[in-house]
Amino acid sequence: MTKHIINGQRIYAREEGPKTGQVALLIHGWSSSWYAFSPLIPLLSKRFRCIAVDLPGYGNSPPLPTRVSIEAYADILFDLLCEVTDNPAVVIGHSMGGMIALTMALRHRVQIERLVLLCPTVSGHLSTSINLFVSPITMLERYPLANWMVSAMEPYMLSVTDRLMRPVSFAERTAISEDDYIRLRSDARRPGQGRVRAECYWAMREGDLRGKLAEIEPPSLVLWGAEDNTVPLRDAGVVADEWPSADLRIIPKAGHWPQFETPEITRRYLTGFLGLPSESGRLKTGDAAPEEIEELAQMMQHSEIGSSLSQAQRIRLASQGVMREYPPGAVVARANEPGEELFIVKEGSLDVLLVPEGSSQRLEEPHQIGSIPPGQITGELALLGGARTAALHAGSEGAILLVLHRDDLRALFEDDPALGNKVLLNIASALALRLRLTNWQKQMAVQALQRSQQELEVSA
Repeated sequence: MTKHIINGQRIYAREEGPKTGQVALLIHGWSSSWYAFSPLIPLLSKRFRCIAVDLPGYGNSPPLPTRVSIEAYADILFDLLCEVTDNPAVVIGHSMGGMIALTMALRHRVQIERLVLLCPTVSGHLSTSINLFVSPITMLERYPLANWMVSAMEPYMLSVTDRLMRPVSFAERTAISEDDYIRLRSDARRPGQGRVRAECYWAMREGDLRGKLAEIEPPSLVLWGAEDNTVPLRDAGVVADEWPSADLRIIPKAGHWPQFETPEITRRYLTGFLGLPSESGRLKTGDAAPEEIEELAQMMQHSEIGSSLSQAQRIRLASQGVMREYPPGAVVARANEPGEELFIVKEGSLDVLLVPEGSSQRLEEPHQIGSIPPGQITGELALLGGARTAALHAGSEGAILLVLHRDDLRALFEDDPALGNKVLLNIASALALRLRLTNWQKQMAVQALQRSQQELEVSA
């Protein structure tokens, strides 16, 4: 564990990943520790410098000298970010950690590039089960004598507490391992943390974020277990109503711990959203750094393919591609060959060259029939199957392209049908506009030819 001293407060953290990488700050929830993110750290650390903190009062970190509040946690973690990096960070929060992350995004907007929230506390009102079975014990733990009695009784009450807490925390068909369950349970009942647990319970209720979500600026991914009985899905409804730009995903067969219960799908969502290297190979990502992906996503906002997508969706799409740079006149794609790639022009241009049937690919006098400027796409017909009908060469200033492979797009669209439908609709709209333009150009050419013939007839 790494120790940080922030404003005199010791904060311990599990750190992994490249020291020069972009920082990913991982914030656990109520009655937990850094271990809440242990299933995700191996993936995240491939690209990010992961800092999974023990919040003050939890794990190895001593409590705050003052009463806990969500704002106090948000401010001290912001100061931690300022100590470890000068650049915007990715912030990932689970449960109460999600409320802290959202509060950070509201109070310290410049320092946060993207948010990932797992079952975040939004309203601060937990489930009926938590309020009935857990909060009374939590309130008693504020007092030293009652805290000692609860701790003394704990070993004899494990079977009872397990029967009460498993349905609250985990889905009926949960895939969490017994070892992970025992570790999470021990974090939740760690001795000496009764006071901070009680203060955090009330801090969440006082930290209600309803009515503020529309102010959140960073692109955000929100994951929720369909069977979450700790932070109920009614808070997901608040996200859907107030924060339409957030990428909200409901995960089947998961409760309050999707990173442990459904790790594969949780990691897959993070892979697409953060542009991480794929573990399974199903969703391929390029080598672009997160800031490059952000730039590409911003570029897509005014492109044919990304005009109707949210920023989160554009980030997912951009993270599936690879960047290629071509010098002036270089061959990008040949005609009459199978085409499996979609090209989005970032800089420069692409010349579209007509290859007469039966001719050589090496044209002595290429016949240019069009040019693709920045923001536009090409290769779309080949993407749907078949050979390319024209060759593509880099324009006079060269070309920088985002290249999306058909198989990667198919995997992404299977994983995210809503995104796939929007992208395909954008491609169809672009094709329709070009077809209308082509028909108009033909019509103008026919009219010009007719005028020329009429002029010749009159002069004769």
